[in-house]
Amino acid sequence: MGSLQTVLPFKLAATDETLTAQSGLALFGEYLGAMGVSSLIGHELPGPGSTAGYAPSAHVLPVVLMLAGGGRSLEDLRVLRRDLALRGLLQLNGMPSSDATGDWMRRMGQTNPGAQGSEGLAGLQRSNRCVFRRLLRQDDRQDYTLDIDATQIVADKREAHYTYKGKKGYMPMVGHIAELDLIASHEFREGNAAPAARNLEFMQGCEANMPKEKRIAAIRADRAAYQASIFNWCEESDKVFAIGADQDAAVKAVIAALPESGWKTYRDGEIAETVHCMNKTAKAFRLIVMRRPREQDLFEEKSALAGQKWRYHAIASNRGNEDAAATMEWYSKRGDCSENRIKDLKIGFAMERMPCGTFEANAVFFSIGVLTYNLYLGFRSEALGSGWVRSQVQTVRWRLFQTAGKIVRHGRQVYLKIGAAMLDAFTEIRECCARIMREGGAVPETS
Repeated sequence: MGSLQTVLPFKLAATDETLTAQSGLALFGEYLGAMGVSSLIGHELPGPGSTAGYAPSAHVLPVVLMLAGGGRSLEDLRVLRRDLALRGLLQLNGMPSSDATGDWMRRMGQTNPGAQGSEGLAGLQRSNRCVFRRLLRQDDRQDYTLDIDATQIVADKREAHYTYKGKKGYMPMVGHIAELDLIASHEFREGNAAPAARNLEFMQGCEANMPKEKRIAAIRADRAAYQASIFNWCEESDKVFAIGADQDAAVKAVIAALPESGWKTYRDGEIAETVHCMNKTAKAFRLIVMRRPREQDLFEEKSALAGQKWRYHAIASNRGNEDAAATMEWYSKRGDCSENRIKDLKIGFAMERMPCGTFEANAVFFSIGVLTYNLYLGFRSEALGSGWVRSQVQTVRWRLFQTAGKIVRHGRQVYLKIGAAMLDAFTEIRECCARIMREGGAVPETS
């Protein structure tokens, strides 16, 4: 047989050396150890039903590592399972199969009282809260802005329901702390859940997750949160808000009554404001309206929109001591602080698709995804340093996690050998992780 014809002049050969293509992922694993994530999961989630079963951390930690490393589904756990070098560094001696982890997720997602694992989802929520509080306490501020939004996850699952956008899937709610990008809370919802449902309760849940010395001082949300109960709660708890206004009949009438002299040039349109109230609001609020010239569509000649000159967008706010443009600019920042952060969660950490066939299992998977997202932000800010402050996870994977390494054992000592160019960076990150561990990490809370 002739020699293999190749494009480039190198040959292939197997080696018995212990190698890994993702030695940098061990640094993230070391951060998880410094934060005490394994003991936190073990404390908050129910244990196995028998002595032969896996501890909850044996299921959660591989999924966190897989999502941080770029895996997209439970099947990608097999890649981590085959990487004996990386598993050795991470001390993942026993690792369940992907099928076993999927079965565990289904049990943990059960909510019926008395079912094995019925406290699993609540335990993950508590674990997320503990990590969130630990990270928030590292920041010097006391007052924060909460951005909430619902996001569609398309999933062609037999049990999934159609969303208001006409796709089968789910509609989770996510709340971000704008100043730090951290997720304060989340709620995995059925696809047919109304985006306006339980918005107040969700905001209050986000506030309950804050450390005692920190507070939510401002709220931003889209028009699904245009509700009197939310406005009243903000006023009662001394919060400022800017919320998209639902253009119901009352709002349309107010907009129509605005005098032409009240409009000022703003961006590519005009802006004006007035005072408005709802039947059940305790106080009146500012109604800030932006309008842009409307391009006519040939297919709208007979529609109700035909002949209309402007497109209108309105927000309700109680922010004072500033003009309408300044308030609209502040509201517009939620596009980056909420909508783009949700994109990071979905695209960067594989939450744009759900791997399981049941709502319960996918709720657990999403909760682990949120945990991974917050832990990554903590790793980036506390362990990587200022040079990585705005780096997306894709960049960290390319520049750090995907560092080739060789495991060498001399006596009882294990060495990770990497290229000299990365040695100082690895050393500094490990020193940061040691400091975080000395500070106590994310210890379980008693309340």
